[in-house]
Amino acid sequence: MRRTVIVGDIHGCFEELCELLDRVELRPDDLLVSVGDLVDRGPAPGAVVDLFRQRPNSVVVMGNHERKHVRGIFSYAQEITRLQLGDRYAETVDWMRTLPYHFENESVRVVHAAMLSGIPLAEQKEEILCGSTSGERELAGLFPDGHWHDHYTDATPVVFGHHVTGPEPLVRDGRIFGLDTGACHGWNLTALCVPGFTIHSVGARADHWSTVRRQWQLPVLRSRPWSDLAWSDLARSVAKHSSTSDPASRKWLEALGGWAADLRSLFPVLVATARAVADELDPQEMRGHPAAGLLFQARHGRLDENGLARRCPTPRKTVDLARALGLRPPEPPG
Repeated sequence: MRRTVIVGDIHGCFEELCELLDRVELRPDDLLVSVGDLVDRGPAPGAVVDLFRQRPNSVVVMGNHERKHVRGIFSYAQEITRLQLGDRYAETVDWMRTLPYHFENESVRVVHAAMLSGIPLAEQKEEILCGSTSGERELAGLFPDGHWHDHYTDATPVVFGHHVTGPEPLVRDGRIFGLDTGACHGWNLTALCVPGFTIHSVGARADHWSTVRRQWQLPVLRSRPWSDLAWSDLARSVAKHSSTSDPASRKWLEALGGWAADLRSLFPVLVATARAVADELDPQEMRGHPAAGLLFQARHGRLDENGLARRCPTPRKTVDLARALGLRPPEPPG
């Protein structure tokens, strides 16, 4: 008999997924369904995505983590996944855009986070189905004294993930199945096999999210657009992250702060150089210069450090001006 095998939140835990599928003895004709959140927090999001994309008879429901990538809403976990996927990232996000927000057959319903009883799945709000921040707020307003599944009265069993239930799944009345058992946090990865409604779990091999957070801290820091931040924002961000316990990240942030300070110290030199260049060029030559506006200010005695700061609100603007004036600005940390 063809089964529907539903897997809870995987979050990049590929080895655990393979072990779980071996445990349930997944057959080629079985339908494999993910409740969503294939990516973020774990060590191998690309391998997890590949398994579902390449295997026939597979369905992935849109999770709030996929939706974040689709909508460009980035926190630390999404920054890490973008680096983990590398050149594949944009194409993978395009695939995520195609994911459905629910799955249903004659035996079961699958959503990522929640649903409301008495409303067909096709008419449910996407925000509630996938567990977005606004969907969570709406559910909290509807059910201030409990969970949505405490009020689920439809006859068809519903399977979901999103909220970690602990190392064991949430199973209630043969109709409520919460399968997020915290694989990425070192607990378990869980599957439900239908029509028998049997539960299968494997233990996580590590607290992956703790490890991944540490391993990718410096690469994430290096990938951020520091050169395009306003000076005050850059200083605040460096200060915020400098409390990290990772020595390599602290050292790199110290170098970044030093680079920014060295660039700011160039302002008097830039003013003096602009004045000198303006004195050397005739008006026609000045018009074709990449720093023409600044040079005309300098020619007419209207350029000072305050005026220069308004024209150079970011490191990138400062570097570009220095190069336009023939100076060699300090290089950012590698």
